[in-house]
Amino acid sequence: MPPLGSGGATFGKGSGVRNGFNPRNAEDIFAEFFGSTPFGLGSSRPARSGRFQADGGKFGGFSSIENRKPPPVESKLPCTLEELYTGSTRKMKISRTVVNASGRQVHESEILTIDVKPGWKKGTKITFSDKGNELPNQLPADLVFIIDEKPHDFYKRDGNDLIVNQRVSLAEALVGTRINLVTLDGRDLSLPVTDVINPGYELVVSREGMPITKEPGNRGDLKIKFEVMFPTKLTPEQREELKRALVGVK
Repeated sequence: MPPLGSGGATFGKGSGVRNGFNPRNAEDIFAEFFGSTPFGLGSSRPARSGRFQADGGKFGGFSSIENRKPPPVESKLPCTLEELYTGSTRKMKISRTVVNASGRQVHESEILTIDVKPGWKKGTKITFSDKGNELPNQLPADLVFIIDEKPHDFYKRDGNDLIVNQRVSLAEALVGTRINLVTLDGRDLSLPVTDVINPGYELVVSREGMPITKEPGNRGDLKIKFEVMFPTKLTPEQREELKRALVGVK
């Protein structure tokens, strides 16, 4: 605005300043802030500010140079059920390409430490930021390890529970037996079974399953599922003895 008391401003074709007011072209003002004009015309002034240069191209007419981050590089990390039960420390040696200070690509090796927590499940992800390969004008990718559970010969995992299939004879199913197990952390369990084991019978031992990561000190259950082995044949004497023993049994 012209100074107060100036009596207004008059504009001529020249570029001089009249009455203390300097008229400015709209394209020049826009170009000073954003580096270009949105009107498709060239600017008579060079851009003075670069504050919007990397703003993702919000305004047309200028380019943006922005380093992009590629998708993460994922790799499986196989773990035994024992490692996921007790926890473990894994050392992983990686080799990757990086860009040095002179802009050249070079190879480097590094050892990463992964602390596997007790109770981690298949699919758990461990992320190492910026540990992937690096290319010019591009940010390095993240390196992600995904927990994979190896099959176990005896135990099967079901969430936080452990499942064991146990075969017993018909006599053991009827008169009782004792189940001896070695836990995943090497302890000996001796479990008496006094109930009659019928088809579908399941013995649940509380807090002998997998550790629960979000509940330190707590564990799932151990579930023992029984399979009764029936004899393939009986002698006449055995049949008679069983008949006498089982008469009246409901």
